[in-house]
Amino acid sequence: MNGDKGKKRFGDRDRERGRRGYDEAPMIEAAPPKPEAPIPAFNAAAFEASKKYGYVWGTGRRKTAVARVRVRPGSGAFKVNGREFNEFFRVERDRRTIETPLEVTETRKHLDVFVNVGGGGTTGQAGAIALGVARALKLANKEYEGVLRARGLLTRDPREVERKKYGRPGARRRFQFSKR
Repeated sequence: MNGDKGKKRFGDRDRERGRRGYDEAPMIEAAPPKPEAPIPAFNAAAFEASKKYGYVWGTGRRKTAVARVRVRPGSGAFKVNGREFNEFFRVERDRRTIETPLEVTETRKHLDVFVNVGGGGTTGQAGAIALGVARALKLANKEYEGVLRARGLLTRDPREVERKKYGRPGARRRFQFSKR
């Protein structure tokens, strides 16, 4: 400490030259948040126009899972492969993923959802169901598209498992290198 009196510290040169340092930079105000589009109220009549066999259909895919989703106005029932929604998906993260499109459009209590899903694991199936529900809601009421698209719920996740290559134990893994 005693020998530091004549030494210049980091940033002294910039201060001498009139430059602003990191700690002296002016505060930039955050941009005001964009107002979200108002969520349209649930309208059962809008569903009637787009029904096919009494339901609005939506297909969702994620990894190797495929979900066929049927939606109709009702009391909020949710069945997956004939079982209750909470019974089929035990993990809370998967339940939240699936309910997101219904929560965003505020239609959870107004619609009955019936799903047939197969392939993949639980996470892939949950993602497939969420996409299928979002697509069905978009078909049922065009006004929901903006809200769903803003949250990224109408975009299919393109990530798939990379194939295993010959001469290797996995897709990218290599056998252990031996120098001698």
